Amino acid sequence: MGTQVWPPPNLSGTNPAETARLDVSATMPLTDLRPPPREQPPGRGKRPVRRRRQGQADPRGHWFLVAVGIVLMVGALVLNGYATNAVGETHAAPPPAGRPSADLDLVRRSGPVLNLTGDKPDSARLPARTVALTFDDGPDPRWTPQLLDVLARHGAKATFFAVGARIAENPELTRRIIAEGHEIGNHTYAHADLTAVPEWRLRLELSLTQKALAGTAGMHTRLVRPPYSSSPAAVTGPQLRALHAMGGEGYLVALTDLDTKDWARPGVEQIVRAALPRRGRGAVIMMHDSGGDRGQTVAAVDRLLTQLAEQRYRATTLTTALGMPSALTPAGGIDRFVGTGLSLAQRGATGFVTAMSWILVVAGVITLLRLLFFLVLAWVHARRVRGGKRRAGRAPAWPEPPAVTVIVPAYNEAAGIEATVRSLVNTDYPGVLEVVVVDDGSSDDTAAIAASLGLPGVRVIRQENGGKPSALNTGIAHASHDILVMVDGDTVFEPATIGHLVRPLSDPAVGAVSGNTKVGNRRGMIGRWQHIEYVIGFNLDRRAFDLLGCMPTVPGAIGAFRRSALQEIGGVSVDTLAEDTDLTMAMCRGGWRVVYEENALAWTEAPTSLSQLWRQRYRWCYGTLQAMWKHRRAITEPSPFGRRCLGYLTLFQVVLPLLAPVVDVMAVYSVVMGDPLPVVAVWAGFVLVQAFSGWYALRLDRERASVLWVLPLQQFVYRQLMYLVVIQSVATAVLGVRLRWQTIRREGTFAA
Repeated sequence: MGTQVWPPPNLSGTNPAETARLDVSATMPLTDLRPPPREQPPGRGKRPVRRRRQGQADPRGHWFLVAVGIVLMVGALVLNGYATNAVGETHAAPPPAGRPSADLDLVRRSGPVLNLTGDKPDSARLPARTVALTFDDGPDPRWTPQLLDVLARHGAKATFFAVGARIAENPELTRRIIAEGHEIGNHTYAHADLTAVPEWRLRLELSLTQKALAGTAGMHTRLVRPPYSSSPAAVTGPQLRALHAMGGEGYLVALTDLDTKDWARPGVEQIVRAALPRRGRGAVIMMHDSGGDRGQTVAAVDRLLTQLAEQRYRATTLTTALGMPSALTPAGGIDRFVGTGLSLAQRGATGFVTAMSWILVVAGVITLLRLLFFLVLAWVHARRVRGGKRRAGRAPAWPEPPAVTVIVPAYNEAAGIEATVRSLVNTDYPGVLEVVVVDDGSSDDTAAIAASLGLPGVRVIRQENGGKPSALNTGIAHASHDILVMVDGDTVFEPATIGHLVRPLSDPAVGAVSGNTKVGNRRGMIGRWQHIEYVIGFNLDRRAFDLLGCMPTVPGAIGAFRRSALQEIGGVSVDTLAEDTDLTMAMCRGGWRVVYEENALAWTEAPTSLSQLWRQRYRWCYGTLQAMWKHRRAITEPSPFGRRCLGYLTLFQVVLPLLAPVVDVMAVYSVVMGDPLPVVAVWAGFVLVQAFSGWYALRLDRERASVLWVLPLQQFVYRQLMYLVVIQSVATAVLGVRLRWQTIRREGTFAA
């Protein structure tokens, strides 16, 4: 089937303008007429109109990869969250309650090193003029090396009760501790309070630390010190039960004689006084090499070792001081293998969470700055285009209203085509106007309905289905005038819209004008969400893009174009599914200005279900990615359009939406596993900022702000749908799948 025109355009005795005004209700046969050849600019060949290809099936396998990624991300968060219990702050044990048992009384009167493997507690004390310096909660990449340097200068050895997670994160430092002759003890994996956990968790804490030590240094240790412990005299009943459990695992439990409480940072002098043994006695001395600022501890150790040397003390490891074999024993091959995996997983989890935390902070700051910047630009734009003070250099008004052709590409638009065409004809525009409806092979009565209206100045053209760009090119070829307005078949204009829309084209530098698209069916929740998005995310942004000279899209629902500009870029391209974005980018790259006219109002029918919304946004996003790739060389061109437009779209329409699932997962994890108040506070802050920007955008568009009550709810369904669309679109583009045109069902919102 060729292109069919109703009424025929070549009636004898009529010029094109008169033909455009003929009444289509006359009984004339349809004529088969190919579109006349479009005038091509010098150096360009004719762009063939391609038929729409049958696309491949949408990819699905990437969702498995996304699910795996989320599982790995959750695993990293859980592992990092488990490990971050290693807060490194030792708290005094609560005072003894009730009458102590015989074992507890014995432990409280015992030495600091306990053997609880037998029926009764056994203990040992250090010999005279011997100290065992012990450091808890490390290794720390900042403070532990400084302590090792101090110990080396004094020729002293020490015992480090290390946290398993810190061992896994700092394998080189762990190996250095052992290589320099020091000893490592078990301080649990996550610095857990062993009196408050079940026995399986206690065993897990000890086992994970052994695995981490095996993976990083190839060793196991027989020494253990429970977190939040102190001297034997401070042991409580619950602590004794934990000590017995550790003894049952074969550990030698090391408490302390002298608790310096250096974690409280009382000052170097106070730490030294607390660490000095009295009257030549031997002592186990407790300090910390992690969990906060340990500068005082480093200085105190240096001074302490000097004084101990003057008093002829020796500082050595705990087992050496007791005359025992080293606490470190070689680990088996399986434990080394498992420990290596644990170490890699822990470092990966820590690195991932740290990196994502910084990335999310940067993303949040960028998003806020972008929002504030665009609000300022929108205010400047409104000041320039409103009121009596017009900006300098503004193009004068048309000497007389130019003749306008309105092109309506339509595919299965029977539900709304009548309302669209009537709104175009019922205009108060004073100039010559023709309406060209191009039916793109509809399977319903779209063409028949448009032709049966009997409205003056309306032509209906039928063609085989070739896609929207093909229909637009057909309309351009048959247009009688040089000012062209393009409107979707589900959109209606207000009487003043066309006049407002073509006014900026009086400036010869302007090649296209974007109108102000509004959601007509905004009663339901989905409609209200889209209404907010159109006002805040589309129209507010277009004010900023107008000032910055980087308009990415003149929407297909409403746009005005100069025919010469369209001819210069070769018409509407069939290369992408976002023909409006592709066309706009081509115009900007061609040196034409593209502006926004806030008073040119168009009311469009938005999708009414999530499935319909998905199909529409999938096509939009995929088509935008196609257009960005097609025009990628604009980044290196002298004009700033490419760097501004493509940079903005890449960051805010691709990269940040791809990070959005990470934000949600981390937020849910923080709420469930940690303190929810910071997450709720940040979320509320963003919603308030969005609400303010929404209020201002609605005010600029002369809309009621009462709709903002749905904004918080938008964060829980609509936002997720939008970033899932981006994930699907990116996967489709990367895999090279040719997406089909996503048709949505029309409801006939504007039908009488």
